[in-house]
Amino acid sequence: MKLSSHKAQRPEDFEDAFAAISKANNQALVVVPSRLTSVRREPIANFAKKNRLLMISGWREFTEAGGLASYGPNREEAARRLAYYVDRILKGAKPTELPVELPTKFELVINLHTAYEIGATIPPNVLARADRVIR
Repeated sequence: MKLSSHKAQRPEDFEDAFAAISKANNQALVVVPSRLTSVRREPIANFAKKNRLLMISGWREFTEAGGLASYGPNREEAARRLAYYVDRILKGAKPTELPVELPTKFELVINLHTAYEIGATIPPNVLARADRVIR
C-alpha cells in the first residue's frame, strides 16, 4: 500500500489537496479530525464517494456526513467529563492539581449506504463490532 500525505491548512488548500489525491490514484482517505476538516466534512465525504475512496476518520460526524467509517472517542462522553472539570474548577479546585484523563469510551461507526455507493464490502464480523451502523 502506498502512503501519501496531503495537507489542507486553510480553506483554499482543499481543492489542491483533492486534485493531488485524485492524481495519486489512492484507494483510501484518512481524514484527521480538526476544526477545519470538521466544517468541511460533507465536501470531503462527497469527494471520497465520487472517487470511490474508503474514507475513515476519528470522529463519527464524518461518517454521518457520508464517510465510510470512523473510530475514535465518544465526543459526548468527553464533553460530560469536561463539564465535570469546569465544575471542579468553579468550586475552587486548582487546574494544575486535577488529574489528566484520557478518553475511555470509543466508538466504531460504519456507513453501509456509503459502502454500497462505492462498492465496498464490510465483513460481517466488523459490522457486528460496530457501535452504530448507518443504513
